Amino acid sequence: MSKKTQAAEVLVKLLIGAGKASPSPPVGPALGARGVKSMDFCKQFNDKTKHIVTDTPLPTVITIKPDRTFTFVVKSPPTTYFLKKAAGITKGAQTPGTEVAGTVSLKHVYEIAKIKQQDLNLKHLSLESITSSIIGVAKSVGIQVVH
Repeated sequence: MSKKTQAAEVLVKLLIGAGKASPSPPVGPALGARGVKSMDFCKQFNDKTKHIVTDTPLPTVITIKPDRTFTFVVKSPPTTYFLKKAAGITKGAQTPGTEVAGTVSLKHVYEIAKIKQQDLNLKHLSLESITSSIIGVAKSVGIQVVH
């Protein structure tokens, strides 16, 4: 009586260092639980990200199909990564708003916005709106934007 339902595609979102994907956590358990060979993914990911500076955190969306094959999309690094790198700090302020952990120029913010605009989910936004969003992220991390 019941119809056989076809399994849907599964999305797995991970933050992986460029060129550093390995079957150890978080990659191995996330893919192994869904029946995907993590070594295959690691080889493809490391090959695709070999031109990027090693250890750069890259948000990755892996689409696992019902037949256990997969595709993945590598996005640009998080905005906070770029801001901390531009400010020359390793950690944001403990109390953002009252404490300043570092400063970045508006030129840095504009360059970050140009990189972030390449992402598929931000392509439709203007550079101005992405820039204002980055300034908001900078405030929340405790980085002051100098005009």
